[in-house]
Amino acid sequence: MSRVALVTGGSRGIGAAISTALKESGYTVAATYAGNDDAATQFTESTGIKTYKWNVADYEASKSGIEKVEAELGPIDVVVANAGITRDAPFHKMTPDQWNEVIGTNLTGVFNTIHPVWPGMRERKFGRIVVISSINGQKGQFAQVNYAATKAGDLGIVKSLAQEGARSNITANAICPGYIATDMVMAVPEKVRDSIISQIPTGRLGEPEEIARAVVFLVNDDAGFINGSTITANGAQHLV
Repeated sequence: MSRVALVTGGSRGIGAAISTALKESGYTVAATYAGNDDAATQFTESTGIKTYKWNVADYEASKSGIEKVEAELGPIDVVVANAGITRDAPFHKMTPDQWNEVIGTNLTGVFNTIHPVWPGMRERKFGRIVVISSINGQKGQFAQVNYAATKAGDLGIVKSLAQEGARSNITANAICPGYIATDMVMAVPEKVRDSIISQIPTGRLGEPEEIARAVVFLVNDDAGFINGSTITANGAQHLV
């Protein structure tokens, strides 16, 4: 029986590429989404991947959703914590709501996604966790104090879980994408997009499939000695 993989925010953008790549690699995939029913329906129709709707910022909703996934598909052995939001504003204009919304989804949401599956992984002596962080969690970004804080915090989660899970054959790793050619990035004005690309030595945006291939590599059964690591995928824009 194939391993079950849970991908949060898995029906659009980078998450959709990850979900699809995992399915193509033989995993049974469950993709979560927060609100876009039409996009989730279209994704399931085109890929055959089941989608589940819940807010990762809500622990009880996450726990119940995960229980439903496991009841329908089997124990979850792979978690890709990809769900994320932005609420950008310069710090002097940032509101508590903008701060709390981003913290709730991007940081607490990672806890809410991993915590319910952690006991099962420990019991079965196997688990693969990948958290999708960001270049801006590594270098910071103007008007993204909230977002950068969460993505930096995600790296701390990974480093700590790697140490706690290692003896149970559980790995936790992070990927920090740079600017990727998702619908959101491609929707910005061309001049802004050109300005972004001019800062990338590779001379182009990354592709969602490039991040997905890194995920497939990290969750493989044979990747057990790669633990607590961060893969930087930004076309040499920022070197760590």
